[in-house]
Formats: sequence, structure tokens, C-alpha cells
Amino acid sequence: MLSFKDCTLAGLEKMFHLKQVRDQADLAYWLQSADDITEFERQTLLNLREKLILGGYDWNEMELELKFIGPLLTLVDYTSEQFNLFAERDFRGVVEGIELGGKPDGMIASGLREPEQPYFCFQEYKKTKDPEGDPAAQALAAMLVAQELNEHRHPVYGAYIIGRDWCFMTLHGRQYAMSEPYVATRDDLFDIFRILKVLKQMIIEWAKTS
Repeated sequence: MLSFKDCTLAGLEKMFHLKQVRDQADLAYWLQSADDITEFERQTLLNLREKLILGGYDWNEMELELKFIGPLLTLVDYTSEQFNLFAERDFRGVVEGIELGGKPDGMIASGLREPEQPYFCFQEYKKTKDPEGDPAAQALAAMLVAQELNEHRHPVYGAYIIGRDWCFMTLHGRQYAMSEPYVATRDDLFDIFRILKVLKQMIIEWAKTS
């Protein structure tokens, strides 16, 4: 089995004939779609941003997850009867005869107690100083597995996070695209939150048809 943590973008591109593209309609639609932010959400985001500005540079991965990413994802609220946010769950599958697997830091899937059908969002959380591995490749490897499990019916959506920087990804067929970083210590945080809320609405629609 090829572990997610051992993957690199160059290796995945050669192994699975992938191509990175600069413009992809799925990514553009996701990043540009609108969603409202309430005053309560805005004030909560400002509080989280202040904590990230003050101490985020020195946080390790667990501190980043506990103090910033977790509260942010809780504010979006991916928990429902149809799908949930899962963390560090074993996830694997076979892509073109090669088994890929690992434990993504976060994934959204159908299921209440255990993940069942993946709903295309995977994240790798890395500390700012001396991050280990290739987070973009780790996220992309998990997205490839999700693509197989979903029988290529939909584009696959994902994200990776390094400290304050959030990058969003889409995979469609054998082409993938990555956004420029959104910096959570700036007003980009409101865009990050909007994008995550848009993702929730997309997942609600997918869940209705699955």
C-alpha cells in the first residue's frame, strides 16, 4: 500500500497520469459562489483570527487544530443525519491497481458513527514551522481514493492547510486544480468561511441524490 503521507505531487502525476490545470470550472464555481455570514459568525471569526495572529506561528499541528481549525469547522457545522465530519479515520482504496491509504486529518462523509460514502472534502493540517511531508499531495491522494469510491460521478473537492494558509483543490477526471492560498490572519478568513459554507450546501444537495 502507498501511504498518503509518502505521496508527492510529482509521484502522483506520473503514477496516475494526472495534470494540474490553472483554470477549472468546478474550482471557480466553488470559490466564487456566495453565502451569507451572520453577525454572530463574523464576531466569532474575528475572535478566532485574533488568536491565530497572536500565537499561530508557534502552534504545533494539534494546537492549530484545537484552537483554530476545529472551532471554525464547528461554526460551519458539518454534522447532520445525512453526513458528518470525521477525523483521523482509516481511509483507503484502489486506484488503477494501486492501493492508497492513510488517515486524513479531516473528511466529510455520510454516516453517523463511521464514515461511509465520502463527500469529497479532505484536509491536511500542517504547522507553520517545519511542516512534514507534502500536504497538497496527501490531500490529492485521498481525493483520488474518494473519486474511485464515488465511481467518478462527481468532481472531488478538498483542501490543505499550512498554518494560516488555506488552499482549496478540485479533481475532475485526471485533471486537478489548486487555489492560491487564502491567508486566515487577513480578511481572507471571511472568504475561507464562505467557501466552507458553500461546500456544506453542495454536500446537502449531493446527499439528497445519493
